[in-house]
Amino acid sequence: MNDKHYEVVIVGGGISGAALFYELGKYTNAKKICMLEKYEALATLNSKGSSNSQTIHVGDIETNYTLDKAKITKRTAKMIEKFCLQYGLEEKIMFSHQKMALGVGEKEVQFIKDRYESFKTLFPYLELYTKEDLKILEPKLVWANKEQTIERPEPIVAMGAKGEYTTVDFGAMTESLAKEGQKANDEQTTDIFYNSEVEDIERDGDKYRLTTVNGTVYTADFVVVNAGAHSLFLAHKMGYGKHMGSLSMAGSFYITSGNFLNGKVYMVQNDKLPFAALHGDPDILEDGRTRFGPTALALGVLERYKGFKSVGQCIKTMNIDGNIVKIFWDLLKDSEIRNYVFKNFLFEVPGINKGLFVKDAQKIVPSLSKDDIEYAKGFGGVRPQVLNKTEQKLMLGEASLSEGNGIIFNMTPSPGATSCLGNAERDIKVVCDYLNLEFNNEQFLADLTDPEIVA
Repeated sequence: MNDKHYEVVIVGGGISGAALFYELGKYTNAKKICMLEKYEALATLNSKGSSNSQTIHVGDIETNYTLDKAKITKRTAKMIEKFCLQYGLEEKIMFSHQKMALGVGEKEVQFIKDRYESFKTLFPYLELYTKEDLKILEPKLVWANKEQTIERPEPIVAMGAKGEYTTVDFGAMTESLAKEGQKANDEQTTDIFYNSEVEDIERDGDKYRLTTVNGTVYTADFVVVNAGAHSLFLAHKMGYGKHMGSLSMAGSFYITSGNFLNGKVYMVQNDKLPFAALHGDPDILEDGRTRFGPTALALGVLERYKGFKSVGQCIKTMNIDGNIVKIFWDLLKDSEIRNYVFKNFLFEVPGINKGLFVKDAQKIVPSLSKDDIEYAKGFGGVRPQVLNKTEQKLMLGEASLSEGNGIIFNMTPSPGATSCLGNAERDIKVVCDYLNLEFNNEQFLADLTDPEIVA
């Protein structure tokens, strides 16, 4: 038998691929599982700790989440927490901080108060913080000067929580998922191959042939592509997902010279803007220095900080035609979105970027000056924002392509890391059904879910 044949091959060694690899190893009777990673290590791109905000997106302080979406993210966020607790990773890669969503000005203050009332049933631990509360919890949100003698003039209020798990090094968690997946069952073959970029996937009878750029060929009964922006590129090469295009959005960060916040502070989302509102996060890999961001910049690459080799792939994956042009036109004809796009471009221009960015960040910390921050070089990643050509609109959240024939392509923008174990649960059921494998659903639910949380 071909020793490069596996029941399941996972393409992509980020946290989404590793989560599926772990669940296949831990909760199924699959005999041979393989994960192919194009680089020399796992989680070198968007799952890397410096490429994201390290946030467990529960849905309690993310003001762009509807109540229905928050019910889903609450369940998948609990999976992250329970995995880390199961393997003793708390205070190693998972940490608890306080967190809050801040409303500034009368309109946002009312929004936060209304949201608190509608969300506190789903999240009973939520608290409402007045300006006096914030003087104790997050004093830098209140004071307009560093001496803390002048209060900011606007009314402010926040909703949030203390003592919840909020923060994860998703790069380290990726490695833990892979390690525990390989240790779960001595009777399984659970291989991980590095420097194995998949160039082509072809149907070969009832199997799939995967050819890497170095010429190695693997075969599989089922393939799951969890390759970020490359997932749609590989799908297009096979003729799938032609109704989709991809817009590569890069998120950059600015970082302070010292600790400015005690916990995560999120802003109220502008409904017109499809990208995340500015937030401040104590960085667990940078001794608690505060990171502000992300910015949002369209880039013509599928990967950040890897040179320009993916420019051609990015252009192909964008899948430009009249429908894509209309999506861009509809977005940019709105002056608010147009100004946002232009401003975020300027946030990347040396010499003027800090002064412009600090004005936005001052909405969180009024006393922040451009001398307090620096552009966080090498931080941030690229997220694929999927464009639906049929509906002529930008799709928010994860996109998954499955034709029911033994192959799945996943595109996972934020909150992909938080949703990784839940997305793997969805896919593993498809895999097991297709291959007639057993999935120990009872054990899975006992290990990774809270019976009180029903999506």
